[in-house]
Amino acid sequence: VIESERIELKKGWNPQVILHSICAFANDFNNLGGGYIVVGVEENEGLAVMPPVGIDSRKIDNIQKELLQICHYISPNYFPIVEISIIQGQSILTIWCPPGDVRPYKAPKSLADKDKHTKVYYIRRLSSTVIAKDLDEQRLLELTAKVPFDNRINHHATVNDLNLTHIASFLKEVNSSLYTELPTITLADLCRNMGIARGTVEEFRPLNVGLLMFSDDPGVYFRGAQIDLVEYQDDIGDHFRETIFKGPVWQQLNDVLRYIRHSIIQEQIIKVAGKAKADRFYNYPYEALEEAIANAVFHKGYDRQNPIEINIRHDCIEILSFPGPIPPVNNETLKKERVIARDYRNSRLVDFLKELHLTEGRSTGIPKIRRFMQANGSPIPVFETDADNAYFLTILYPHQDFIQEQIIDLGDESSIGIQGSTPQVIPQVTPQVKKLLKILKGEMTRDELQIKLQLKDRKSFRETYLQPALNIDYIEMTIPDKPNSRLQKYKLTQKGYNLIAEISNIFKENL
Repeated sequence: VIESERIELKKGWNPQVILHSICAFANDFNNLGGGYIVVGVEENEGLAVMPPVGIDSRKIDNIQKELLQICHYISPNYFPIVEISIIQGQSILTIWCPPGDVRPYKAPKSLADKDKHTKVYYIRRLSSTVIAKDLDEQRLLELTAKVPFDNRINHHATVNDLNLTHIASFLKEVNSSLYTELPTITLADLCRNMGIARGTVEEFRPLNVGLLMFSDDPGVYFRGAQIDLVEYQDDIGDHFRETIFKGPVWQQLNDVLRYIRHSIIQEQIIKVAGKAKADRFYNYPYEALEEAIANAVFHKGYDRQNPIEINIRHDCIEILSFPGPIPPVNNETLKKERVIARDYRNSRLVDFLKELHLTEGRSTGIPKIRRFMQANGSPIPVFETDADNAYFLTILYPHQDFIQEQIIDLGDESSIGIQGSTPQVIPQVTPQVKKLLKILKGEMTRDELQIKLQLKDRKSFRETYLQPALNIDYIEMTIPDKPNSRLQKYKLTQKGYNLIAEISNIFKENL
């Protein structure tokens, strides 16, 4: 072993010298991947002298305590990783110093009380630790500005925590040429080519964006990396249904948007006497919700434990994420017609979502939401944060002429309206829900309903038949407090029975 920019050998414990070297490796001036300080090995003209002199095992505990104490003097906070090894019968202390996520770092020139507050930048210059001066200091500040959270190395995971199936699905969806190379490329090379992992050969780790996009459950690494959708069934909030979306964040986004498209978005058609063409509009324009939720996903701080919250209320939809927008964007800025963001919290995540066409990432989100709401004839949306930019809230209001309580459509393909002196609501619901209502007799289990409808896919049945019918209260559970009970059955509500009767009466009148 030879001393180099990445390895420093120390015969004994010298806290001041070792503190300076820790600071230098953390700054990683030449982006080599940090370095190692090996205590208990003497060097002679840069070469390790073996066998090692070692460290008195009785002093190792005190040395580690002192190491923790002196690391508190590094600004901003930085703590290396320590390992005790036995080499040729001698105890060796290895201090591993990976590149810091919030470089550059400073350390005191001396541990003497009078000098502890005089801090300077240290870097590695060949095999020596030196103070960064003049151009070196300027370059250090330029090269090591704060790294965005999503572009940082995650030292608590390995590339094996990235699921190749998720990566392949993404590459196929964005039509990447890498997809055709999957059979012949290693996982490490694939991750390196996609920019979702980096590091030295001995310490090749995934980036946070890689775990967010391609791990089975990002919540394992980033608590709160999920979307909570709550549907309130009354104005007070005593009755609600909660659905939690987990998995890779791009799949979370796709899943919640699919759910909203099938279960929340409703079209209303109004035929007016004397007017040939019916008025058509939605309770909420899907495009506005798509943009608002995508904004929440890529602006969320994944170092926070708060999930994204989507609250479906009778009079509005609220989309809440933490923290708020990056300054200088504030409450006043959000009221302007165009909002210019100078920085992105998750620039790498934005890049991936852009490839999926889920966002443009050009400060167009808020103007697009306003435009989609206006085109649908909906009220102006509200965008809000607080004085500390601690949260970001988007509120969308339904179309003012939308009638919540509707009758579903009468035919398989189209609706039948009744013309008169006042506008008549032609109800709208998916054909799948209508089929479910038609075959539901008495109390039936989920399996019985699927057999009757000749459906095998349980997920598709839940998302396109069962859940939408529950959402609009045309069917209900027989055991509502235990939704996953094996004895669970479903039946029509009184609203459902009234609906069937209404359909029958209107159909006879139109005949």
